[in-house]
Amino acid sequence: MKDREFTDRTVLLTGASRNIGRAIATNFGAGGASVMIHANSDHAAAEATAEAVRGAGGQAEVILGDLADPDVPARLIEATIQRFGRLDTVVANAAIRPHSTLQDTSYDEWRLVMSIALDSVFLLAKAAEAPLRGSDRAAFITIGGMTAQTGASDRVHVIAAKAGLGGLTRALAHEWGRAGITVNCVAPGLIDTKRSGGTPAHHSTMQNVLDRHGTADEIAGVVLALAGSGMRYVTGQTLHANGGAWMS
Repeated sequence: MKDREFTDRTVLLTGASRNIGRAIATNFGAGGASVMIHANSDHAAAEATAEAVRGAGGQAEVILGDLADPDVPARLIEATIQRFGRLDTVVANAAIRPHSTLQDTSYDEWRLVMSIALDSVFLLAKAAEAPLRGSDRAAFITIGGMTAQTGASDRVHVIAAKAGLGGLTRALAHEWGRAGITVNCVAPGLIDTKRSGGTPAHHSTMQNVLDRHGTADEIAGVVLALAGSGMRYVTGQTLHANGGAWMS
């Protein structure tokens, strides 16, 4: 990343209270960005992310909202514009990742996962299109997952939602290409994070050619590269950051 490359740039980041979201926000702050920090309900954790952004040299504000509510995505976009006056990058990181077999997954649980991990991204895109068209370096970035390609047991709702992000990414890249808005998906592999629901069973058998877990900062580096000036010819792609655990 170029030094302070994101000065005078504004980023909306969903699911930013911890782990990969916090790392992305902090790295944008180090690049000089103004970052709207979204979290569902944990204001203290979101404010900790905002303080990390400010400490790194950026500006930050916190906004809470349940992305299962279809009115929230547009409200996040509106609040970002009101606070910072512009929108250059949207990073859709929010998701929930419950574990359950197909038979144990209720339709309500299926819809909840979809509403947060996929539906909210569709609604964010609709609300973000007009302000992104006003940026000379607009980027819309989703955070997927390697299991969208490989599959895994006991996560049919999560994997279906993450796979849907790949299709949404390609569709938006076609639709927004002439406006100069790049659209890409970053698909992390096994990353060292703290999970409230415990470590998924498939993680215990996951291997990669680097023989280590990734870090949240390494995923942040991929996101910032896609939002920066050096990758403006990359769009409609799913970029895998998994240490070589899945190659195709």
